[in-house]
Amino acid sequence: MPVYVWEGRGRSNQIRKGEMEAANEEEVRASLSRQGITPQKIKKKPKDLFENVAFLQPKVQHQDIIIFCRQFSTMIDAGLPIIQCLDILHAQQENVTFKKMIKDIKTSVEGGQTLAEALKKYPHQFDALFVNMVAAGEAGGILDVILRRLSAYMEKAARLRAQVKGAMTYPIVTLIIAALVLAVILIFVIPVFQEMFADFGKALPAPTRVVVALSNFVKSKILYIIVAIILFIFAFRRFYKTEKGRVVVDDMLLKLPVIGILIRKVAVARFTRTMGTMLASGVAILEALDIVAKTAGNKTIENALYRVRTGIAEGQTIADPLSETGVFPPMVCQMIAVGESTGAIDAMMEKIADFYEEEVDQAVDNLTALIEPFMLVFLGVTIGGLVISMYLPIFQLAGAISG
Repeated sequence: MPVYVWEGRGRSNQIRKGEMEAANEEEVRASLSRQGITPQKIKKKPKDLFENVAFLQPKVQHQDIIIFCRQFSTMIDAGLPIIQCLDILHAQQENVTFKKMIKDIKTSVEGGQTLAEALKKYPHQFDALFVNMVAAGEAGGILDVILRRLSAYMEKAARLRAQVKGAMTYPIVTLIIAALVLAVILIFVIPVFQEMFADFGKALPAPTRVVVALSNFVKSKILYIIVAIILFIFAFRRFYKTEKGRVVVDDMLLKLPVIGILIRKVAVARFTRTMGTMLASGVAILEALDIVAKTAGNKTIENALYRVRTGIAEGQTIADPLSETGVFPPMVCQMIAVGESTGAIDAMMEKIADFYEEEVDQAVDNLTALIEPFMLVFLGVTIGGLVISMYLPIFQLAGAISG
């Protein structure tokens, strides 16, 4: 069916705009009238020539899903049926890709599927955690509450990811810039000095000879160096994709002095936030642990959570196998044990998550404070050392002339 772009005035005389899929213009007018909107302009939307080219279509962003959940929750809470909610969400959605998804989800629900079953067809946008919580919400008749929890959970998870990404971006960008500056100096600047030193007729100082030799090596082997770096990155990624590779690398990351502490705190915050949200929503504990393990982001922590799941399946509490893994701090295990004994484990998980998210804030600040002077010293020693090495012969010549 064609899509129509419309503009009209609502009951409060405010300007409203949107798009609607309909058989003809009269159907659009009738639909808008039912919603209390007086149409002023209606025209057929021109076809997108690239609508079937997947990589040219906009991606569904994390924020799109959060807004979708919040609006969906509000409409269900107001008493609107799911089909009508999806119809309104589809009409007002500006992201073309997400708009098609919502239409397909609505069609599936109209065909008799549950909302969770319809969402399962899009695992990249709606993961196992999302689908299971929606299924629990539908079964318990609290879908509006679940969607509200999901939007809050995703906002906090996005904030956590942004913090970690921000902490890692600064040193990586600085190292790349430093490497490019060093390459430019060695390939283009040092040879100019080298030609000038050839006329001195005196032996160059040892630091200068080292820098000149390094420059000659980089100039003559630059293609081999680039190929070696590309091959190393490719080999590392292939190794990391293997089961053994992920275990080795992730375990090593957890043991790093500062970064390892940050990764561990992020893992605890993610684990407790996800478990707390799922348990509060009525998801079974074994199913929740299975989902949390898959989304841990670190193979060592994932394996530890699977061991916890096995322990619970054998009749243990959560706290006992959790403490036996050695991955989670004793305080976390003790607080979870208290939550289990009082029957408020979901609330306790949320409190632990709040605490560790604040700890992540502090860890990121500490990491940034530690990296900044280290990077300054690194840049000063490397680039400053190169510059001083190239000026040493000039200082010697000036000393000989003055002497």
